[in-house]
Amino acid sequence: MLQKQRQQPLCAETELGYNVLILDEVDSTQAHATRKINEFERPTWILARKQTDARGRRGRKWLEHPGNFAATLILFPKEIQEEQALRSFVASLALFETFVVKTGRESIFSLKWPNDVLLNGGKVAGILLQTVKTIMGRDALLIGVGVNLLIAPKADHLGEQGVNPVALFSETGMKCSPEAFLSTLMKCYARLEYQFQINGFSSIREAWLDKASHLGEIVTARLARQEIVGRFDTIDEKGHLVLQTAGGAKNIAAADVFF
Repeated sequence: MLQKQRQQPLCAETELGYNVLILDEVDSTQAHATRKINEFERPTWILARKQTDARGRRGRKWLEHPGNFAATLILFPKEIQEEQALRSFVASLALFETFVVKTGRESIFSLKWPNDVLLNGGKVAGILLQTVKTIMGRDALLIGVGVNLLIAPKADHLGEQGVNPVALFSETGMKCSPEAFLSTLMKCYARLEYQFQINGFSSIREAWLDKASHLGEIVTARLARQEIVGRFDTIDEKGHLVLQTAGGAKNIAAADVFF
């Protein structure tokens, strides 16, 4: 299943307080983190140069191409799980900032609720959160991050998700290695994580809304058994999507959003 791996360097501790583990090949960084969770004691980034069985939200297949970015951040948060989940916004903001640092351009990027980054209106990155328990009963939060750095998967392989995938290279002409992308992402995430821990969600929420795609426009939220159409008004203090509909405001905890 796994099982070739090389660590460069061996769980090296960064100046940011995060460890880094780089694997040549793995089924997925999320799966590896889940299997090995009891071996981690500190926040750790796991980066894979190749994934063979990656998954996205709702178990969707995430097709991996050489040169793209696939990583999982392992955290050990102390908040209740509902508050832990707000880190999807922390992670998406960190990705946004990383793209801006790498490209020097901001207007071409935006954030799609709940956890995607758009480039020229196409999906360039996605985030997957998962909570697991350690053998000692401690919560571990796994933040999976996938970025189309070099090649975008074909849309017909991804099912009906509403947004076509794009790649950083095809849209901007910029090539960035996964290791170089992680180096910047770690710094951006560490700063925003500190902000989240010190000031709570409010400042993260404001910054996220400032970069939100289709804010103030009519969107469709597709739930398991219904669709809700309304104006994208805001996200609330729980990170829920707030749509203004003919029947009033609707707060939505989880859904696929279509523009």
